[in-house]
Amino acid sequence: MSEADNSQPQLVRAVSRWQIVGLSINDVIGSGIYLLPAATVALLGGFSLWGVVLAGVVVALLVACYAQAASYYDAPGGSYLYAREAFGPFIGFQVGWMIWLTRIASAAALANALADALARFWPVLGEGGGRAAVIVGSLGLLTFINVIGVRSAARTGVALVIGKLLPLAVFIFVGLFYVDWSLAFRGEAIALHDPARLGEAALLLLYAYAGFENIPAAAGEYRNPRRDLPFALMTMIVTVTLVYAGVQLVAQGTLAGLAGSATPLADSAATFGGVGMAMLLTFGAVVSILGTNSNTMMMGPRFLYALAHDGYGPSILARVHARFRTPAAAIITQGVIALGLALAPMLIEEPTHNPFVLLALLSMVTRLLSYIGTAAAVLVLERRYGHRAEAMQLPGGRLIPVLALLLCLALFASASWQNILAAAVAFAIGAVIYLFPRRAH
Repeated sequence: MSEADNSQPQLVRAVSRWQIVGLSINDVIGSGIYLLPAATVALLGGFSLWGVVLAGVVVALLVACYAQAASYYDAPGGSYLYAREAFGPFIGFQVGWMIWLTRIASAAALANALADALARFWPVLGEGGGRAAVIVGSLGLLTFINVIGVRSAARTGVALVIGKLLPLAVFIFVGLFYVDWSLAFRGEAIALHDPARLGEAALLLLYAYAGFENIPAAAGEYRNPRRDLPFALMTMIVTVTLVYAGVQLVAQGTLAGLAGSATPLADSAATFGGVGMAMLLTFGAVVSILGTNSNTMMMGPRFLYALAHDGYGPSILARVHARFRTPAAAIITQGVIALGLALAPMLIEEPTHNPFVLLALLSMVTRLLSYIGTAAAVLVLERRYGHRAEAMQLPGGRLIPVLALLLCLALFASASWQNILAAAVAFAIGAVIYLFPRRAH
């Protein structure tokens, strides 16, 4: 990352270690956990629980790569910074550009998902003016919270992660007493001869664990990022894997028709806790979606700020607010664009596709590009900075990043050609922007 401009206020280091842990859990446990049990059973059958655990182990390899890379820097940028430092400005720019596009699409999709979730209680919020009010209100509120300070955003994120974990904890704790253990592991055997089905399941599971890559993006606002980021990332992956495994076990063991359920956790909860428990899980889904979007609106602008800080895009996007000491222009820019994308489907009289599903699938391709970039970057950066006393040392040396890189390449190859084509178009647009920087390098 280039040297900061001392003529303007600098980002404030306000976020503590445990706030980073809360933010990282908040960014991963989102809407995916409320869809994961049914879709996973439909794809993996009786192997679903082990698939969830195995996915956690695989993602832990990627998390370890990010933790090691984070131990080398205390500057913002995350995947963008690591790729740029390892492979040069063009690759770094492309990684940062693609991740930022993903953040915009994710924010827009989650705003629509929030309206859908609230419509369960109040149908008027699912369409027309009510839906627009939810989208504008949620994105506007989250944008405002992030503009006035990263400390307020971090506290909001921690509060939301508590709100989303409590319903899941109750679901697991109470549900374990009602699990039918024969039902929990019953189902169609995994189709090892069907690579397309396995690839779809792998991407689904990866989507449920995605989001951890956002946390290093705001490293410049953490108190001790080289020490706290690795701790937070490793604590997060252990916690999330345990929660996901517990949720999957209870859902499989209490709901016979799990694979066909549109609201698997609420339906499962209703079998042993009645309407009240089902409502609690629905409330948890709303808080979970809002919490994930809170982190999206916090971390996404940091990629835009980092890109603009290095000369790509208007200089105003690289400015820090004089009073709040946040990248306010970048935050507002993302909020406005995300709002436009979120409201766009309302202009279509009869939409043929679910925007949340389309954007979620596309986000996995762009995320995989950032994962590939970071895993490969670690192999380069370890040779450069691995001797530092504060640098994190992974067990097995280069084995973990090599395994993570190979797994990500395999997952990328399993994506649909439509999503790969869309990512290629975005990559080409980014290349054009790169050719016309604000200043020479």
